Amino acid sequence: MENELSSEKKLKIGKIVVDRNLCIGAASCIAVAPGVFELDSENKAVVYNDKGADDETILLAAKSCPTQAILVFDEEGNQIYP
Repeated sequence: MENELSSEKKLKIGKIVVDRNLCIGAASCIAVAPGVFELDSENKAVVYNDKGADDETILLAAKSCPTQAILVFDEEGNQIYP
């Protein structure tokens, strides 16, 4: 269990970007992290609270996107996903 905790601490999300051209409004990100994502008036996902969930949940939400429209970057600006 300690190994799981230390790997979680290493993951520090610095920025979340939704590629509006790729987003199809599937809303899987909202199902996983409703405190972070919502759909706007165009039915595209947007980040309304980048601190609305822990980093692991945000990463799971990004991975749940069927079109990989959610880009996740660490604090140094390196792309973590996809």
